[in-house]
Amino acid sequence: MSTTTHSAGTPHSKTAPPLHVNGSILSQPKAVWAVFFASIIAFMGLGLVDPILPAIAEKLEASQSQVTLLFTSYNAVMAIAMLITGMVSSRLGIKWTLLCGIVIIAIFSALGGLSNNIWALVGLRGGWGLGNALFVATALAAIVSLSNSGAAKAIILYEAAIGLGISVGPLLGGWLGAISWRGPFLGVAALMIVAFIGLILLMPKAENGGTTKQKTSLLDPFRALKHRSLLVFGITAALYNFGFFTLLAYAPFVMGLDEHGLGYVFLCWGILLAVTSVFMAPKLQLKFGTIKSMAAMLLLFAILLFAMGIWTSTQWVIIGAVILAGALLGNNNTLITTAVMNAAPVERSTASAAYSFLRFIGGAIAPFTAGKLAEIYNPSVPFLVGGGFVVISVIFILMNNKHVKHVDNAEVGH
Repeated sequence: MSTTTHSAGTPHSKTAPPLHVNGSILSQPKAVWAVFFASIIAFMGLGLVDPILPAIAEKLEASQSQVTLLFTSYNAVMAIAMLITGMVSSRLGIKWTLLCGIVIIAIFSALGGLSNNIWALVGLRGGWGLGNALFVATALAAIVSLSNSGAAKAIILYEAAIGLGISVGPLLGGWLGAISWRGPFLGVAALMIVAFIGLILLMPKAENGGTTKQKTSLLDPFRALKHRSLLVFGITAALYNFGFFTLLAYAPFVMGLDEHGLGYVFLCWGILLAVTSVFMAPKLQLKFGTIKSMAAMLLLFAILLFAMGIWTSTQWVIIGAVILAGALLGNNNTLITTAVMNAAPVERSTASAAYSFLRFIGGAIAPFTAGKLAEIYNPSVPFLVGGGFVVISVIFILMNNKHVKHVDNAEVGH
């Protein structure tokens, strides 16, 4: 594989703009807000299931590792589907790709709410992942292209939508899940109908919402990974997502809380994730640079996972660590997304697809592995292993610093 890099100073280099730029992030066209709202609902799907994982295990008589497959199938299908998102969106256009994604999510989440066994539910979550892949990869490109305030602010807005969706999702999931474990699945389907109507009415029919002249090939994401910088960020994300999804998919089983309690814990987690991704990440990038800030956030996240592994039976430690992890992950998500969008001289949608393919592979392997490790050994092992993978991600990105340091060069003089 080629290890071509584009360091600062070369004619083709792209450097990450500072996250902090002048002007208001709130001054956006209606179409951007329609995508923003739909993104919140789409990302609700990630956290919505969290509070009901123990309930699903009980009601469907499934083991912990079987229930964590709800995350594994979702992320595995998302990872593979990310490779076709560019090809689909370049032919259907951004608007219709988003709408297709929404329809698929609505159908599979509704069917999930009507299913009666764990294996059907796991399969349907995979279908949900396909819809989410089409939506998520295209939503970032849509917000960036439709925004009138520049790529850096558009990315922050996108990360804010992720944070809001992930934070509100568990709260809604907790409330609906307390009624029935089926409630959150049916709730997502209903919300997706609202998002569908919003996008139909507010997104442009042509221009930014239309098809592109240049059709994207299925091989484009793989070609993009020939750029060492993009490959480094993708592998880093795959490694730290192992820790991320260990926390997300496995922590609910050791907290000893009901649906409402889990909903509130992950609400606090998501709020911190949203706030830090919008307000703190830009300051960290300006002061310390993207790479150093990422490494610091990931190292702190690894320490939290190790603490959860050591004090697994102490409820307040687990709850506090989960909530605090939201702040670290919020910062890191914004920093790495901004870096990826400007790491290599390829289309943003292609860069996003290539990066997301690697990122979600980590998210697919981690949940089931965590459940199995707990069954084979004890409840502490998943957190210790997850923390180990996050430490490896820090070592990996620092070892490859020369291939990614160009993303910081735009900050010189700011």
